[in-house]
Amino acid sequence: MRRKATIALHWANFVLLILLVAGGPIPAIAWAFVLTGIGMCAIAIIQGLMNGPGPKLEGALRTAHPWLSRGMYAALGLVAALTAWYMLGGRWGGPTLVDLYLYLIAASSLHAIFHLWRHTALGDGALRRITPKAMHSIL
Repeated sequence: MRRKATIALHWANFVLLILLVAGGPIPAIAWAFVLTGIGMCAIAIIQGLMNGPGPKLEGALRTAHPWLSRGMYAALGLVAALTAWYMLGGRWGGPTLVDLYLYLIAASSLHAIFHLWRHTALGDGALRRITPKAMHSIL
């Protein structure tokens, strides 16, 4: 159940983030992003990270992997919390929400490139861990 929930939240979050960048903080989309982001972070906090670096990842990348994952969750949680704060009428002096969404997309892009590299260069099946089973035949 945890894996299915994490996969569903992961991809829902990604789609919602793209929609928020395209259209700004539209209330229904923004709240859906907040709920999926906080839900994903809650699962990680309560049950820990879903997977480790895998046996083929070595050296500094193996050591950094869990910390990079925690950093992604922290960024997601922060942007989701600030989105909720904004939707409730709060304001801050820092970057705009759209800027924060772009920063999160940039970090997400690096995250995706890293896992694509792992899946193709190392052949460790990294993409199979986070894609729905229906897509495994094309990976």
